[in-house]
Amino acid sequence: MGEELPIGRRVAYWRGRRKLSQQVFADRLGKSKSWVDKVERGERRLDKFSVLLDMAGVLQISVDMLTSQVESTQTVPTTDQIDLDKLRLTLTHFAPAAYLGTPASPLPVADLRKAVTHAWLSLQHARYDILVRELPTLLGQVQAADAYYSGGNGEQAASLLGQVYQVTSSALRKLGAYDLARLTAERAISIAVRTGDALRAGTGTTRFANALLAAGHVRQAFEANIVTAHRLAPDGATWADRDRVSVYGSLLLQATMAAAHLGDHTSVRELLREAKVAATTIGKDDNRHWTSFGPTNLQLHAAAAAVELGDGGRAVTINQGLPLRRFGALMPERRAQHLLDIARGHVIEGNLSNGGECLVEADRVAPAEIRTRPVAHAVMAEILRRTPGSPSALVTDLADRMGVRV
Repeated sequence: MGEELPIGRRVAYWRGRRKLSQQVFADRLGKSKSWVDKVERGERRLDKFSVLLDMAGVLQISVDMLTSQVESTQTVPTTDQIDLDKLRLTLTHFAPAAYLGTPASPLPVADLRKAVTHAWLSLQHARYDILVRELPTLLGQVQAADAYYSGGNGEQAASLLGQVYQVTSSALRKLGAYDLARLTAERAISIAVRTGDALRAGTGTTRFANALLAAGHVRQAFEANIVTAHRLAPDGATWADRDRVSVYGSLLLQATMAAAHLGDHTSVRELLREAKVAATTIGKDDNRHWTSFGPTNLQLHAAAAAVELGDGGRAVTINQGLPLRRFGALMPERRAQHLLDIARGHVIEGNLSNGGECLVEADRVAPAEIRTRPVAHAVMAEILRRTPGSPSALVTDLADRMGVRV
């Protein structure tokens, strides 16, 4: 755990993020540059709420972001609301400017491919702060390439643009922007259809269905995954196509989660059985098409489905049988999400202490997966509310850092 960041250092951090010099910041506050310098070095206390309010206004943040107990920005990923709003603006004001007139010479496809890979890795490491900050620029760059290139480079640029939309969809869903998550997934699917890439259309469908599921459109999410999975179902020689099997298996797992939300025990069992065939064919945990599909991820979804069906004990049992080495090799986002699911399983079973420990461990693996997701806040609130007396010091500390109060 990092140390609490003093208010002065937070002021300096956000001033730097807003690209304001001490003099400009001081002028906007009606203060002297010396006053700002003393505040940032901790030599002057900020004990008037009116002053904090003025500073937060200039920095375009909430007062809580200056006063709440958070860890150092060097170690704890946070999502800046300004960055998130910029991404929203980029998407909702989607303009065809890049496709009209004479487009500027874009970056080489090879450079864009590296940038898109970095975006995928940021997503799977739950670095949502970095991702949200970089996506508006990346979207513009890849849109320009899609408009400029033709032939083989054009196909690659289109594929990269579709992938950026998929990354964006997943990030926005994690952060609770379900409508925009659905919109960007639709754009990804549209590009995949335009280029005839059935597998990218398949992975785009999982993003689309996840956005539907998060927004409460459970039946539609189930049907989208099932229909697409049946279209991509391997047959005969195509079982040797590991990319296809991975995407097919991923669709089955997402359909499993939708079925669990519907309370459909029979479909959950059947879909997990079909997914197990695909996972056995793959033979190892893989990350083809950024699906993380494989035997261990299958077990993680089985546990998550059990939680949604209200069987916390089964989820805990599945977790106890996980091969530790394989689980540790999964991407941080997957591990933290699973630990969050197991925390929910423990809470269902009334084991609040173990539930809190799972949240603490998940926070160590991927802090943003716990601190930014509404479901994690709900689980923590339940633990605080139902625990006799006080939770452990670690759980209490995490609750403070999450800003959860009951």
